[in-house]
Amino acid sequence: MKFANTGSVPPAVFNINRRRFLKSASAITALAALPGWGADALDLIHGKPKRVGLIGAGWYGKSDLWRLIQVAPVEVVSICDPDQHLLAGAVELASQRQKSKRKPRAYGDYREMLREKDLDIVLVGSPDHWHALHAIAAMEAGADVYCQKPISRDVREGEAMLDTARRLGRVVQVGLQRRNTPHWIEVKRQVVEAGLLGKLGMVEMCCYYHMRANGNPPVEPVPDFLDYEMWTGPAPLRPYDRLPHRSWWRTFMEYGNGIMGDMCVHMLDGARWLLDLGWPKAVHSTGGIFVQKEGKSNIADTQHAVFEFKEFNVAWQHRTWGSAPDPDYPWALVIYGEKGTLKASVMRADFIPMGRNEKSLHFDCVYEREQYPEDLTEKDIELNAAPATRRHMLDFLAAIEKRSRPVADIEEGHISTASCILANLAMDQGRPVYYDPKQRVAMGNDSVTKLLKREYRSPWQHPNPV
Repeated sequence: MKFANTGSVPPAVFNINRRRFLKSASAITALAALPGWGADALDLIHGKPKRVGLIGAGWYGKSDLWRLIQVAPVEVVSICDPDQHLLAGAVELASQRQKSKRKPRAYGDYREMLREKDLDIVLVGSPDHWHALHAIAAMEAGADVYCQKPISRDVREGEAMLDTARRLGRVVQVGLQRRNTPHWIEVKRQVVEAGLLGKLGMVEMCCYYHMRANGNPPVEPVPDFLDYEMWTGPAPLRPYDRLPHRSWWRTFMEYGNGIMGDMCVHMLDGARWLLDLGWPKAVHSTGGIFVQKEGKSNIADTQHAVFEFKEFNVAWQHRTWGSAPDPDYPWALVIYGEKGTLKASVMRADFIPMGRNEKSLHFDCVYEREQYPEDLTEKDIELNAAPATRRHMLDFLAAIEKRSRPVADIEEGHISTASCILANLAMDQGRPVYYDPKQRVAMGNDSVTKLLKREYRSPWQHPNPV
């Protein structure tokens, strides 16, 4: 079955039943709406399925893989994870979900997986401290890469990832899917681009989720199914005190960039995309552990940051305690204009005009339950994010076919990630940071410039020798 002038996505062999048709039609419609892939886009490509590998078989690594399988006839060839239980579960689920029903090859070491050099696409769903090494190795093995956010643990890693992608001509999409969230796309079109906000004066972002894992679990033996040395990789080797997956690793700066790097990066990237912003001129930040002092966690439970741009400032605040000032927008972006205010979250958006007689606008999160009924039974799925991730995957595939840059290209991911890392450095140093992306230095601050690169645990080597 051929759909002319709708976009270019490698399709599965179409079984003409209602469920398959709805899925296919949904994917094609989503792709056709992407920039450059509208009415004059290429016809569907009836080609060989892309060969896919996954590094990191935890929660979001698998979630990204299932979204990709839903929109394209890929063949999952290999999966890698140092946890044998996670690995075996992901291999079994992949065999059930992909059309061929084949079981992917299983690896505990990503280097062995990539040594095969038989992958077109690699999804990087590992913890943040591994993103740079995994993504760069995948690019060097000949693959295009979908990398979860934040792209790096330090600024120099991000620079190396960007340089590698450009040197090798790889397509890299970063999992900053607000850029493909359906109701955010409508907000950009109907409010921002329509000029309803008028002159902008301020942007605020926030997260008040109680998401900071804490506690004092005792040190215990490493279970035999987990290669803890490989899981830790270039990061400092913490005493093992529980399985690190999902929430526990995120509570330590050894592995990530705190809630700033986990949650602010989404909203900052969304603001940059909506308002066409590049690098901030300066980054200020204050915060620390003010309330939740009783546990092992070393990430800030309270933080405020200001990103200075040419025309206005973009401010961030998070608290992992207390209540949200606006319960409808606990993790949100608010844009203040002279003509009105725009509030946006992953669940909804509202434009509130200044004039009494002007029309307010409300936008709801889009779900695709009918097109993808398997979403309703998937363990731990973020139903509100699934449509955005599917569109993000379609945008990624479109960029691969055209050898172009996707909407969340590695450079955009680097800017948003590095800006959040700079905020943490500003908080730790007690002074603003002025980063020059051309010279790749913190201007007037040699001590911060040195901190743009973290030390790697031997024998791992940092990808940026600067």
